[in-house]
Amino acid sequence: MLICHRPTEFAFASVISTCGGDGDCGRQVHALALKSCGGTDEAWNVYEAMGFRNLVSWNFMITGFQVCGCGNRALEIFSQMHFGGIRFDRATLVNIFSCLCGMGDGLECCFQLQCLTTKTGFISEIEVATGLVKAYSSLGGEVSDCYRIFLELDGRQDVVSWTGIIAVFAEWGPEEAFLFQQFLRECLAPDRHMFSIVLKACAGLATERHALTVQSHVLKVGFEDDIVLANALIHTCARCGSVALSKQAFDKMGSRDIVSWNSMLKAYAMHGQGKEALQLFSRMDAQPDGATFVALISACSHAGMVEKGAKIFEAMSNNHGIVPQLDHYACMVDILGQAGRIYEAKELIDKMPMEPDSMVWCALLGGCRKHGETKFAKLAAVKLKELDPNNSLGYVVMSNIFSTNGRFNEARLIRREMEGKTVRKEPGFSWIEVGNQVHEFASGGQQHLEKEAMCARLEELVRQLKDLGYVPQISLALHDIENEHKEEQLYYHSEKMALVFALMNAGSICCSGNIIKIMKNIRICIDCHNYMKLTSELVNMEIVVRDSNHFHHFKAKVCSCNDY
Repeated sequence: MLICHRPTEFAFASVISTCGGDGDCGRQVHALALKSCGGTDEAWNVYEAMGFRNLVSWNFMITGFQVCGCGNRALEIFSQMHFGGIRFDRATLVNIFSCLCGMGDGLECCFQLQCLTTKTGFISEIEVATGLVKAYSSLGGEVSDCYRIFLELDGRQDVVSWTGIIAVFAEWGPEEAFLFQQFLRECLAPDRHMFSIVLKACAGLATERHALTVQSHVLKVGFEDDIVLANALIHTCARCGSVALSKQAFDKMGSRDIVSWNSMLKAYAMHGQGKEALQLFSRMDAQPDGATFVALISACSHAGMVEKGAKIFEAMSNNHGIVPQLDHYACMVDILGQAGRIYEAKELIDKMPMEPDSMVWCALLGGCRKHGETKFAKLAAVKLKELDPNNSLGYVVMSNIFSTNGRFNEARLIRREMEGKTVRKEPGFSWIEVGNQVHEFASGGQQHLEKEAMCARLEELVRQLKDLGYVPQISLALHDIENEHKEEQLYYHSEKMALVFALMNAGSICCSGNIIKIMKNIRICIDCHNYMKLTSELVNMEIVVRDSNHFHHFKAKVCSCNDY
């Protein structure tokens, strides 16, 4: 029909009403309807002028507002419809739940709609239950509530509902996505979307073991040529610490899109392999976009390749016609700041054609922290507080800079200001996989069953490292206390505890291939960085630490970031 005729609004309404719970199909049809028949204002005028409205009319208007992001308008129409005695159907509810997904304060409304769907019996329909689960999840509802709704389908779950609940569990905790194994035991066939969700969850795990398990299932069902899944695998393996597996997945691809190239570039960037990223870019056969240059400049930044990064930044607009955006400027400020070129970084910020965001000021603050630049650090901290009041970084960095310079009273005042505004610093945690089980560590090894043995092993390791030249960076301690106590504060950082635990269990899977992999939720400190370098030499193993910024590969007293 589309080839030979222009559909009317009635044709579109009929097609949309048959889409049922297929949100993607409905959105595509409605987008074409808006393009062909006008926007929501025109549709609303037609709707209001109608002498008679049936269910299709109501659903068409609700769908229109939902697709255009006017969720409140859609809810208003649904309320009029319900209180006017118009019977709704599952398509109505699916669209209303989709509206709730984009609303920050819709949890109470979601609960009311759940009561309504239960009362009317629609909760037993798979599409409605799946939409409700997705809405609850996006609004921050309890995972247990989502799972209960899922279980109430009582054996009628399909691949869409399973994908929905797996996505919910993956958001709650990546390891929980292996509800996927239960799905496979039910003898259901996973589709591309489910595999994509599970691979995404695997990216948050400590090792690539689960990702490779999922990949084996992808190959088993014949999706090995699917570009989207191959791209997801490249990203997942890189996030799990294996850029070699990412490259393997990339090299095996029969065809690649821009996402494939960008994913591999990001993998190299994450792991500080700037030269490899530039080599890959030189043979790229797709048109680069803005994300390509974010990855390239980041790769140069993490590898300390300042001049290369600056040339790429210039070539982006001069040679490729891509206008730098905030994330490109943040990368350049970072690369200059980390190199100690703080004044150049500040000049770049002043020349930006748009207002710098919190990421730009964070980048400048990071450079100031590394090089002890107080003046611009204060400016960046003030700007960061204005743009992101709940971010503790500005307070913590200024406190650290003052402490490093021995200005403990000023550091203490910063901490008091932070406490007065109820801003909380994110506590440091580290994770490591031992014997197919993930272990979590906080500073000091609190609540770990083997804490005493770990502390004893840690003290022994510190003595050995001091013989190799390890000098604790006691200037990093935040309080004016005795040096001995400052050293103890540093010894028990979470990544050091995770490392000791790995060495105590050296025969486990986490150390296979002579590699120890540690995950950390915040950036690694200078002292832990030095500690890891020396330990890699002492135990003759590669130690990989994934912090909040990127990966550090420690081997034979050298880090992949070149101490940048």
